[in-house]
Amino acid sequence: MASCRRCSTIHATAPCSAPAEERSVSIDSVDLKRMFDAIAVAIEADKDRLCQLDGVIGDADHGIAMALGFNAVRDALAPLDLAATEPTALLNMAAKSFLNAVGASSGPLYATAFMRAAAAVKGKTTLTDADVVALFQAMAQGIRDRGKAEIGEKTMIDAWLPAAEAAGASNAAGKGLAESLDAAVGAARRGAEATKDMIAAKGRSSRLGERSLGHIDPGAASAVTVIEALRESLA
Repeated sequence: MASCRRCSTIHATAPCSAPAEERSVSIDSVDLKRMFDAIAVAIEADKDRLCQLDGVIGDADHGIAMALGFNAVRDALAPLDLAATEPTALLNMAAKSFLNAVGASSGPLYATAFMRAAAAVKGKTTLTDADVVALFQAMAQGIRDRGKAEIGEKTMIDAWLPAAEAAGASNAAGKGLAESLDAAVGAARRGAEATKDMIAAKGRSSRLGERSLGHIDPGAASAVTVIEALRESLA
């Protein structure tokens, strides 16, 4: 399969016709809960930096909002009987919990991401590495659709979209989950860094015009933190 090109929709990677490497990854609800726990810890640790970034071009509360959201998810998932909970149900609960906790723009964006992820793995009790990549791509597409954002507009999609494309391309090339998520992390970091050279076109920071130049978008920065924690916990 050819490498992914930017288009209107991120498609889950189709199976390659060439012989693929043997896959040994099996992700279940226990792993997904551990992923959300890891993200909550990482965001809490990064909260002050994210607020500082947001203070330059926004309301200085992005780190607080993200921490509230992921802490709410962690608390909601804690009492679940994971052996009896399929990934789709867990992800939908994460979506509801995040949305209820966060009134800022990141609330509906990440809630949509988790709902799309839930739909992508519906009916599955365990996930292969290809399933996890499809889940990851669905999250990015959900954020893109809900926020109506594109690359270059200085938003979290500047990190999420390149990350999803990189993961998909790596998976299509026969790489395992660890390598695919490594590629996603690298692409997310580069995408977030690139927002320094962009003029904000969305949200409150868009009112700053050229004054938003020279600053990393806080949503893109938090996306990197989320993707890094996801990678460390799942692969």
